[in-house]
Amino acid sequence: MATATTEFDAAEYLDSPDMIATYLRAAFEENDAALIRTALNDDARAKGMASVAAESKITRQALYKALGPNGNMTLETLLGVLRAMGVRLSVRGEAQ
Repeated sequence: MATATTEFDAAEYLDSPDMIATYLRAAFEENDAALIRTALNDDARAKGMASVAAESKITRQALYKALGPNGNMTLETLLGVLRAMGVRLSVRGEAQ
């Protein structure tokens, strides 16, 4: 008898600002734009694309485009999306 499998969807587990921040932090630490974009997409889907779009003050269509495989969002859009998710971006120097 074959066992059914389901595709893993990170969005199903991102249920708090702390979980979202932890997931994004891990993506940013990899310094890979595609991975960061995927993490932002997962986070936005977890919170609800319509809600994130409204709080970010961009259209839902623009949000889908920015977070899609070929997306290249502006800094303003990135900050709006992060704010809508309840997280903040911070910068720190690396130890020498």
